[in-house]
Parts: sequence; C-alpha cells; structure tokens
Amino acid sequence: MSVIDLELHIPASESDPVIEEMTKGRPGTPFPHSLPRPEGYGFANYGRVFRKPASSEQKQEAPYDDGGLARLIADMDRAGVEKGFLIGTPHARLGEISRRYPGRFIMGVLLNPMDGMRAVRELERLVKEEGAGALRVSALYNSLPANDRRYYPLYAKCVELDIPVRIYTAMSYANDRPYDLGHPRYLDDIAVDFPELRIVAGLAGWPWVTDMVALLRRHPNLYVDTAGHHPRYFAQPGSGWEQFLQFGNSLMQDKVMVGLSRYLFKAPFEDLVAEYQKLPLKEAVKEKWLYKNAREFFRV
Repeated sequence: MSVIDLELHIPASESDPVIEEMTKGRPGTPFPHSLPRPEGYGFANYGRVFRKPASSEQKQEAPYDDGGLARLIADMDRAGVEKGFLIGTPHARLGEISRRYPGRFIMGVLLNPMDGMRAVRELERLVKEEGAGALRVSALYNSLPANDRRYYPLYAKCVELDIPVRIYTAMSYANDRPYDLGHPRYLDDIAVDFPELRIVAGLAGWPWVTDMVALLRRHPNLYVDTAGHHPRYFAQPGSGWEQFLQFGNSLMQDKVMVGLSRYLFKAPFEDLVAEYQKLPLKEAVKEKWLYKNAREFFRV
C-alpha cells in the first residue's frame, strides 16, 4: 500500500539550527535586557513531560549520521512512502530540494503574519518560483492564534494560489505560553470566513477530540492529520481517542490523513505503517487514511 506522510522533518544534518532556536525560544518580541530563563521552562518542559526512563538517560548515545535527504528518500522508497509533507526546510533551499527530488515532498512554509503584504508576496514567490506547496501556521511558535486577523491576507492568497494551509491544532506543553493556543475552535472562524480554503488540522486536536470531530463534520474543506501521536494509542481504551477512531472509521473516514512523525518516535517508516495497519479500521478506510485522502486533499 502506498503512503503519503503528513509530517516528515528535514534531517538534522540539512536543517538550519537558527530556525530551531528561534521557533522554540522566548515567545513574543525579543527584549534587549531579557534575563536568563528558569531551568526547564518553555519548550524545555517537553523534556520533562516526555522524559525517557532513567536507564536510557544514563546511556551515552553515539553521534548519529542521519544520511541527509538521500537516506530519507531511500527509507521512504523502502516503506512505500510515495510523498511527504516536509517541515523545517529553510526557504532558501526549497527550490534546490524541489528540483533534486521532484514530486517527493510537499513543502510547507512558515511566514510571519506581522510582515503584512510583504509576507503575502513572498508566499506567492515561494509557490510559483521555489516549489512550495502549502502554508504552515503554528501559534505554538509566535503565540498568535490561527484566527488572528493578521493571518487573513495569507489565507486569501492560499485560496487564490489554490494551496492548502496546515495549522497546528493540539495542546502545547511549552509552559511559558497558553496551553490552548492550538485549540480547534480557532479553525471554525477561519473555515467560516474562507469556505474555499483547504485546511488540515495538524496533530489532530488532542485533547479536544470531541471538538475536532464536530468541526470536521461541520466544514467540508477541513481535514485532520495524526502527526505527533503514536498510532498504537488510537485504539487504546481510555486514551481519549475513542470518538476519533469511531468517526474516523465511519462518518469522517474521508477526512483523516496520517502523519508518521518518524523523527519524533525514532522508528522505521515500516514499523509505524504496520501499527496503522493493525488499527481496528475497515481495510478501505486504512487505505484512505494512509494514502487516498491526502492524494485528494493535496491534488497530487
């Protein structure tokens, strides 16, 4: 079975560490006399929440050669991952990667809504000249909810260019900003104001699963992906995913796409795909989640 992965991360060896530092730094406008932050504050809190067992923490891991994009493509080929939504790519490299690996990546771009029409013009340039295929919006980084009016010119340009937007939709464990910046409720305003805009709610809206399911039923052009969550938990009783799985196997089976998030789980593509194959879904629905829905959504 072919797969389209909604969350591939550019290999660390080819990423820009400055981008990582900026997106996971102090929220808001930098202040010239900011004091050092408390230990474990902000994004560092993820390390506490998702702490590894003590036995593994004591092991000294050897430096890892990730093999860059060439190895990523080879791994995708071996697992039948036809295409992936690539995040973390420096804008300056979009064109190069598009030309080197034609048709393998859907590249989402992050733009600062504070840049106004300059950001709108840059989005158009990146799409028409550099191969960008979607806009990314993440309140997790800039603390602006996705329905903030400053994003609206970018959404209008997405409709004009006929490209989708992937919006971070989940709880944040970064404890220096509101936990609900990615609440699904913000998607409702956007879908109401831009009914033609194709929206994918990245990370599936947990823990507001009921709200997410309701909005998916409400808006025809709203979809969802499962990135950031290990597939084994979707069918686990008490995990909070019961309604998502139930409706994902029936009324909203055409709305769910899979984000394998291999970089997060440090597992081979094959193992993660196999976990999705084990879910108690109809065979036809598994194919939709893994491939057909994304092919239709991205028109590839």
